[in-house]
Amino acid sequence: MGTVASSETSEDMSWGEVAQLGLRYGKIPLALLAVEALYWFITQPSDTLALIQVTEAYIWNEVTQLMFGEGASTLSTHNGWMTRIDFHHNAFPGALNSVGLYVSDECAGVHEMIFLSTLVLMTDGVTQREKFKAVAVMCGIVYVLNIVRLVAFYPIAVEGCLANPNQPGCLNDMWNFHTFVYQWGFLIVLLLMWLAWFKFIGGANKTMKAAQEEQEQWRIILRKRWEQKHLAFVGVMIAFFGIAWFWVNGNATAMDAKSVIDFCAFSDLTTIDCYEAQNTWDNAIQGAWSFAVLGLVIGSLGIYEIERKDSEGNWPPLASQEDTNEELESKSKKQKPKGSWRTRSTSEEE
Repeated sequence: MGTVASSETSEDMSWGEVAQLGLRYGKIPLALLAVEALYWFITQPSDTLALIQVTEAYIWNEVTQLMFGEGASTLSTHNGWMTRIDFHHNAFPGALNSVGLYVSDECAGVHEMIFLSTLVLMTDGVTQREKFKAVAVMCGIVYVLNIVRLVAFYPIAVEGCLANPNQPGCLNDMWNFHTFVYQWGFLIVLLLMWLAWFKFIGGANKTMKAAQEEQEQWRIILRKRWEQKHLAFVGVMIAFFGIAWFWVNGNATAMDAKSVIDFCAFSDLTTIDCYEAQNTWDNAIQGAWSFAVLGLVIGSLGIYEIERKDSEGNWPPLASQEDTNEELESKSKKQKPKGSWRTRSTSEEE
């Protein structure tokens, strides 16, 4: 009985430990925001992940034909890449009884893989080997789940259109399924996957142990002491971010090209004007991305610094501790007795 009670006590966490754990994992939302911004810049040009999009479109088409018949779908080009899938069924609306879809860079599942990988890699107290193994397995699961999601479109569309043949509204079930999975479904699945893995490896205990040991010899921290050059770095970063934003949103040529691209995508056009507009927009995004990345690097030099342990294995004191030490030293100097050694010794003896 005594052993059981001690094990239960060791698993309980005090509120102080809970707070320490929460603060330690506060860096994860910041990392996710940084990754989201990075992914947004990367995927602004269309078909950024074209090779992955093509492979997924091929697998999607092959699995759909294998499960629902050879005439269920056909694979064709979209913006010059083999990423378009056309569903075929007599109940589908339109003269051709077909529904056209394509695998965009957002539909490739890479966004979800990056999100989940960030959660895993930011988990403390776990060896790099365990992290990379978990990332490989989880990304494989996400890839398969994304294929399953795409394959599910056809039976959902057929079921809806059999109940309401040749009516555009019969595809609403498929679109609603796509919207739900895109906005919430994958997010819920990813968080559950990470929580299951975190519980399986004993993440809470390992994180607390890592927080207490702190074996690293160096770390990147927010800068303690600021100089003019550091503020200048931050100013340059803000200026470059502003240039990056204006490079796209303040560029009339780029915005006109974006309007043409949206019209071409809506109308499913592949004219020369559409290709030229796409190139103009891609060049604008690439220029903005270059300024943003350069600004981020310059700003990081001003905001962060590398802190190392001293020869005794201790971290440098905090700024508040340094101020306290300076105050104690100044007080000791003020209290230092004045006069000759002989006078002081005599008074002390008395």
